[in-house]
Amino acid sequence: MDEYIEPDFSSVALISIDTQKDVLDGQPFEIPGTTAVLPQMQTLLQGFRKHNKPIVHIVRIYKKDGCNADLCRRKSVMRGARVLIENTPGCELADELLVDPSVSLDHQKLLSGSIQKVSTNEVIIYKPRWGAFYQTPLDAHLKSLNVSTLIFTGCNYPNCPRTSIYQASERDYKIVLVEDAVSGLYPIGLTEMKNIGVFLMKSSDVLARILS
Repeated sequence: MDEYIEPDFSSVALISIDTQKDVLDGQPFEIPGTTAVLPQMQTLLQGFRKHNKPIVHIVRIYKKDGCNADLCRRKSVMRGARVLIENTPGCELADELLVDPSVSLDHQKLLSGSIQKVSTNEVIIYKPRWGAFYQTPLDAHLKSLNVSTLIFTGCNYPNCPRTSIYQASERDYKIVLVEDAVSGLYPIGLTEMKNIGVFLMKSSDVLARILS
């Protein structure tokens, strides 16, 4: 094993990317495969909570006027597309991810760039673009917890998880992509990840390491 990239499961955080209600099956911004990976994500979250390991939910929130939307989506949101819009039910985290059913996004706090704490070791962070580290407090938060290894799950591999993983690699984190807990993962994506030193693991294998 290569000590520079081998995951350290004594110093891990679980990252969920953009797994919000609007992207689930039958919803306005449906991302195929996202609903299908919810059970694995839920099981991972339960394991991390049980063992008091840090969890970070990364979310996308569009303001109603579209002013903070990516350029490729701005016109659509400005014209009234109701996807991931602040203070709407579809913007909320998928129910399966919640530590408690009463948890909801504090849109004002998140959009201001602050971290929303939902339990002792679990937070939510808003990202304004594809990558979870771009103009967010994520790196500072992880460093404050002495995290060396990131476990990535969520929606949708070609866009936000992939970009976030590259950003994490640039910051010298050790990285695991949970291949059965991320939507949109394609065969060449596995090669892309291996080529930059990312470990590919099943959710059951990650849990086994956490529990050991």
